[in-house]
Amino acid sequence: MHTPSIPFSITLLFLLFQQDVESFTITNIGRMMSHHHRTPHTFLQMSSNDNNQQPSSPQQQQLLSPKALVNRGMNTFKQGNVAESIQYFDQAEGGGGMSSITPFLWQRGISYYYADKFQEGSKQFRIDVKVNPLDVEEIVWDIACLNRLSSDNTTPKDQMMSLPKGKTDRRKIMSTVYSLFRGDGATEHDLADAGHTGSQSDEFYSLFYLGLYCESKGERSKAEQYMKAAKNSSYATGYGAADYMTDCARVHCQLRGWM
Repeated sequence: MHTPSIPFSITLLFLLFQQDVESFTITNIGRMMSHHHRTPHTFLQMSSNDNNQQPSSPQQQQLLSPKALVNRGMNTFKQGNVAESIQYFDQAEGGGGMSSITPFLWQRGISYYYADKFQEGSKQFRIDVKVNPLDVEEIVWDIACLNRLSSDNTTPKDQMMSLPKGKTDRRKIMSTVYSLFRGDGATEHDLADAGHTGSQSDEFYSLFYLGLYCESKGERSKAEQYMKAAKNSSYATGYGAADYMTDCARVHCQLRGWM
C-alpha cells in the first residue's frame, strides 16, 4: 500500500481556504499539485457550511468569492445538478473567459463530461495539463471525452495527450489506468487485478476508471457493472466518502439510472 500525498482533487480548494484566489500564482499552485489519486477532503465540512445559505439573487451570487463559487459548484454537482454546477464554475472563472483560475477548474471538466459537453470537457482538461503535465487523471478524462466525441468511440493515439517523455506515474494503479486508456498494453483485467491487490482506494479507483473507460468505448453494460461496484465499494462508503470522486461515481450512476 502506497503512502498518498496531496491529491490533485483537493489542491485548488485547499489553497483557496488558505488564501484569497487573487493572491494565487501558477507557480505556487503548481508546486502544491501532486499526482496522486484523491483522498478524503478536509475542506468538505467548510464547503457544506458555506452552502447552507444559498444566495437568493444573481446580484448576491456576484458578490461571492471564487472559492465560494467553486464550493457551490461542487456541492451542486453532488446533488446531481450538473448544468447548474457549470454555471457556478463559470462564475468562479469570472465569466469572461480565461483567467488565472481556469487551469485549475478540473471540476468543471468533469461536469462538462456529465453534461455531454465533451468538446468543452476536452478543452478544460487540456488547459489543466498545460500547467500540470504529470496529471494522469486529467489525461484520461480527456481521452474519455474524445472517445465520446468519436463516432466509433476511439481516439487516434496521436490525438491523445501523454506524459512528458521519460516520465511515469509511480503509482501502479494510475500507471495502469493510463496504459489502459492510451492503449499502451494494459488490459481491463490488469487494472481490475491492480485494484484487487491494492488498497481500498486502489480498488475504488480501478473500478471507477474501468467504468469510465468502458462507457467511453460504448460498452454500457460493463460500464454499469464497474461504476456500481465503485459506488458501493468499501472506500466510497467508508473513509473515502468525502472524496469528490466517490461523489462522481454516485452521480454517474444516478444520471444513468444505474441504481
